[in-house]
Amino acid sequence: MMSIRLSRFGAICAILLGLSIGVPGLVEAFTGETAVTSFVLGIGTALGTPAVTVLYLHHAAAGGRFGLVAYAVNVIGLSLFAGVAFTLNLVLFYLEPAIVQRVLQGPTRVAFLAATAVFVAGTVLFAVSMARSRIFPRLAVYGYGVALPLLALLASLPDTPLTSAVHVVAGASLIWLALPVAEMRWPQDA
Repeated sequence: MMSIRLSRFGAICAILLGLSIGVPGLVEAFTGETAVTSFVLGIGTALGTPAVTVLYLHHAAAGGRFGLVAYAVNVIGLSLFAGVAFTLNLVLFYLEPAIVQRVLQGPTRVAFLAATAVFVAGTVLFAVSMARSRIFPRLAVYGYGVALPLLALLASLPDTPLTSAVHVVAGASLIWLALPVAEMRWPQDA
């Protein structure tokens, strides 16, 4: 059984992660990518692992063995893709396009593609696990399962209104998923 402190910590991480994805996406719809929005996106990824962990713990009993496998693939993919997002938003953002092109050739490109593939697979599996548990709001689960993989697949493309909308949906889905976890009450912690 998860303590109220752990559940609230994870819920706060999920809310902050949602904000760090959604708010920059909304801003970028009007301004394009900026150093500030890239910074927020890059740093916000650090909150992914505690957020996904508490979402898993919230439905672990209903998720069964499939839920555990889905969580494992998701948390590994999330960890890998957090490195990609950090690199794209806080390193490559500041380099000349010719240098970025050279960096993204060879092993770096393969690593980015592999990280993205594991992240997408893990996110979809985890969304299926959450949907099967029937504990979280369905629309939030579907938003998680569609918007987050789309973010990963669109990450290397130039920002457009579509990518901004996907950021907003992904952020809103994470926040929505966090709300039932944040409201948990455990008798021993009251």
